[in-house]
Amino acid sequence: MSTNYFNEIILAAPRRVALPIAVYPGLALTGATVRDVVTNPQAQFDALAALEERYHLPFVLAAMDLSAEAEAFGCTVDFSETEVPSVNGRLVTTLEQARRLSVPQPGDRRTAVYLETVLRLQGLPNKPRVLGGCIGPFSLAARLVGVSEAMEMTVTEPELMHTLLEKTTHFLSGYVRAFREAGASGVIMAEPAAGLLSPASLAALSSRYVRQIAEAQEDARFALVLHNCAAKRLHLLAVLETGLKTFHFGAPMEIGSALKEVPADVVLCGNLDPTAVFVQLSPAEITARVNALLAATSDHPNFVLSSGCDLPARTPLASLDTFHAAAGNLFPPAREAKKKEGFHKI
Repeated sequence: MSTNYFNEIILAAPRRVALPIAVYPGLALTGATVRDVVTNPQAQFDALAALEERYHLPFVLAAMDLSAEAEAFGCTVDFSETEVPSVNGRLVTTLEQARRLSVPQPGDRRTAVYLETVLRLQGLPNKPRVLGGCIGPFSLAARLVGVSEAMEMTVTEPELMHTLLEKTTHFLSGYVRAFREAGASGVIMAEPAAGLLSPASLAALSSRYVRQIAEAQEDARFALVLHNCAAKRLHLLAVLETGLKTFHFGAPMEIGSALKEVPADVVLCGNLDPTAVFVQLSPAEITARVNALLAATSDHPNFVLSSGCDLPARTPLASLDTFHAAAGNLFPPAREAKKKEGFHKI
């Protein structure tokens, strides 16, 4: 697949780009709750706008919520004021139920919140590029049958799983397209459950279907970023079978080793642990972790410094401040303007 806008910006940047997956920490700036963010596009926009004003990043990322698509299919979802929503129970338990399952439309139920948020983000004064967010096909199928049950069913009931994967792929193809039509420059697709599979199963049950979603998009330069916070080094080749050019990994991935294995035009992002680093460490310790990761990846311009997954709402803003300062991503005003000009010229 051709290189997308995201990779062009990263590879042309004069210095390392730092881009954590951070929406919920912005609640400390607005006073809203997690429930507000996942149900109200204005609350989500306000949190993102506050973070963008504070950090002036080249991309703004919509909230990561891996329950909205399952809810659109009919799953019951539990909400909290302080934690991301979770799927409650199993929607599908038999092959016949899988065959009868209706495929929702993009914009059904709370998927409309995320599409509307992307629309509103087009109005941010600094005009950063906007990335929507969605779940991946296997992780969505796993939520429909139960995540732990899905691991067993890949072996005992493969027809059921492939039936669901065809439906989740169909829905996500349209949902990703709807993000592009809403003005997004790309989408981060979260596929964490696939990281629990063997490499061969990941290729067959995730990468194959992610590739179909990517190929269904009308704009090959639209950035589809695949996030897998559970994948390890042994999964790398199977993940690359998606044909994508941009990947976001969690703490289990050996980023330094992975960067040596991927082509120079493939961008890898990651992978500081959201809780163990951003929530639990002191500013001095966070600085040390950032410096260590920057040193390990210094020879690779195709690396984006990031959190390994989305940061929880309890993340102190001081931790984010420290992260950006350590990454050298806070510029004096004159250089900030020059940086933005360079980013938006592409």
